[in-house]
Amino acid sequence: MRMSKSKYILLAVFLSLAVGASAQKAERDYIRKGNRLFNDSVFVDAEVNYRKALEANPKSTVSMYNLGNTLSQQQKFKDAMEQYAAASNIEKDKTKLAQIYHNMGVLLQSGKDYAKAVEAYKMSLRNNPTDNETRYNLALAQKMLKDQQQNQDQNQNQDKDKDQQQKQDQKQDQNKDKQNDQKQDNKKDQQQPPKSDKKDNQMSKENAEQLLNSVMQDEKDVQDKVKKQQKVLQGGRLEKDW
Repeated sequence: MRMSKSKYILLAVFLSLAVGASAQKAERDYIRKGNRLFNDSVFVDAEVNYRKALEANPKSTVSMYNLGNTLSQQQKFKDAMEQYAAASNIEKDKTKLAQIYHNMGVLLQSGKDYAKAVEAYKMSLRNNPTDNETRYNLALAQKMLKDQQQNQDQNQNQDKDKDQQQKQDQKQDQNKDKQNDQKQDNKKDQQQPPKSDKKDNQMSKENAEQLLNSVMQDEKDVQDKVKKQQKVLQGGRLEKDW
């Protein structure tokens, strides 16, 4: 007995619908269980069930959003932001989008990223302009952003003044070092005896020798004259000097 091709197609459709219905039921069951655990503050077990719900339906924005909330309660802020961001890229319902962006703003504000928090709150209000809690959070984030920017400007000015002061101090220290070096050089010059010129010493020695020879020659001439005079006196006559 053979079945027609059209019957095979119908059977495949029925099977896919059954599998889809089973996956949806599993997703709903895990989400309900996760919600109960979340309300009882059993966040680790709630996380497990939300992840199982995502395994059943990877595009479940409800599971992503709830998982982000339970991760936030466990101080896993980076992982929570990833879940919120993934949900915001898929979700089309404006009310749910407003809630997603609101929670993103809260995490960013707690991390002192006030600029991004302001943008997240604005996105939330675009999807739900009547949410007064988001409006209040936005005003607070804007004030904290302004204060943060003022503090940064003040710190930058202080750092700039500090750098200028350090440069002036360094310049003064360099000038003091130069003055001290100059004083030490002057002191050394005063302590050191004047350098003698070797050539001058040699010339002085030669002059002394010449002077000594001249004196000796003069003394010899004087002695010769004395001897001649003695001879004249002894001989009875004068001799003409040469």
